[in-house]
Amino acid sequence: MFVYMVLSRHVSKTISRSSTLLSASLRSQHLSTFSDHFQSLLPQSQSEVSPSSVTSIIDGLKKLYIQKLKPLEVTYRFNDFVFPLLTNSDFEAKPMVMLLGQYSTGKTTFIKHLLKSNYPGAHIGPEPTTDRFVAIMSGPDERTIPGNTVAVQADMPFSGLTSFGTAFLSKFECAQMPHPLLDQITLVDSPGVLSGEKQRTQRSYDFTGVTSWFAAKCDLILLLFDPHKLDISDEFKRVISSLRGHDDKVRVVLNKADQVDTQQLMRVYGALMWSLGKVLNTPEVTRVYIGSFIDKPVNDAAGGPIGRELFEKEQDDLLSDLKDIPKMACDRRINEFVKRARAAKIHACIISHLKNEMPVLMGKAKAQERLIDNLASEFVKVQREFHLPPGDFPDIEHFREILSGFNIDNFERLKPKMIQAVDDMLAYDIPNLLKNFKSTYD
Repeated sequence: MFVYMVLSRHVSKTISRSSTLLSASLRSQHLSTFSDHFQSLLPQSQSEVSPSSVTSIIDGLKKLYIQKLKPLEVTYRFNDFVFPLLTNSDFEAKPMVMLLGQYSTGKTTFIKHLLKSNYPGAHIGPEPTTDRFVAIMSGPDERTIPGNTVAVQADMPFSGLTSFGTAFLSKFECAQMPHPLLDQITLVDSPGVLSGEKQRTQRSYDFTGVTSWFAAKCDLILLLFDPHKLDISDEFKRVISSLRGHDDKVRVVLNKADQVDTQQLMRVYGALMWSLGKVLNTPEVTRVYIGSFIDKPVNDAAGGPIGRELFEKEQDDLLSDLKDIPKMACDRRINEFVKRARAAKIHACIISHLKNEMPVLMGKAKAQERLIDNLASEFVKVQREFHLPPGDFPDIEHFREILSGFNIDNFERLKPKMIQAVDDMLAYDIPNLLKNFKSTYD
């Protein structure tokens, strides 16, 4: 009898406590609903970017980002999964050109050819000489700035590189020098991609991840090849794969082409296109510039007069492309901004969907494990539910790797107002911005 009375009293207390919690939850939901209703009564003009407050297209994009896109990115941890949050320096930075290639393909020499001089700290040789990423920028005098210092300077667009840690920042530096070309663009020299036995030496940082970060920031990416180094190593394959989504920026340079005769050059060109086709996995042919981009005269003994004429035309075409970069920079910024907005929207849909698939009380660990294992099928569900293009979804393996470090139950549910704000920005705000500034070069 005594046991029965104790149990009865315990059950009564439990029911009372549950009733109190339920009541509090209902009050919280009511307040949330009231808050949402109150916000909907506010004038919509408060969240719009006034044309009179915008001085240029870049200024308008910056304000649109702060007001409409950044809140979505922060809410759904877009910066942890895809790209770091944008800063003012990201919008105001000069156009960038990155050079990639295996060691001794002439990347540093190519930059010397453009600048007509070596940049501070440059080394040229047949073996791997550039062991770090170097941003060559305009400056009042010639000097080099260590990576840790560059990453914390608010006027430079490299703060996002801090996510790769000190191991990378010790392999990154900025070289400054006065030069008319550097007043218009920033050049990024990179370490030679390893091949053969050298690949077994592990880098102390995520080389592919850093390359992908720079690819998103750059306006042009030059892949340099040597007629005697056409084999694409495993590391180079990973690097080229990381450039997907930026295919329109990629150009291929077959450098040192005067080291082989015309017949050999034809075979080398064919072999290069075959190798690239396998790695890029696309039927479209990438633009290939053939030439000898060094500070020495073309070797007529190998190429002959036809080769010399071809190399000069190809060199003029490439230099013309480089000169057009500042003119096209604004168009590129708009393009990258729109791509980022679409990626952020898809990311928010994925995150909120995974949150909705989690149970309310029991079995959360097993549910998260199941969702991560079946991520491909979950992507398909999101695609069908929100009518999204499958080609815009992130890489599954990369997403799965990052998702494993998070607790899905802590994610936010879908906030339709945030999604609508981004949709309105893409459908109305950006077209109106372009309409107000008829020339994108303003």
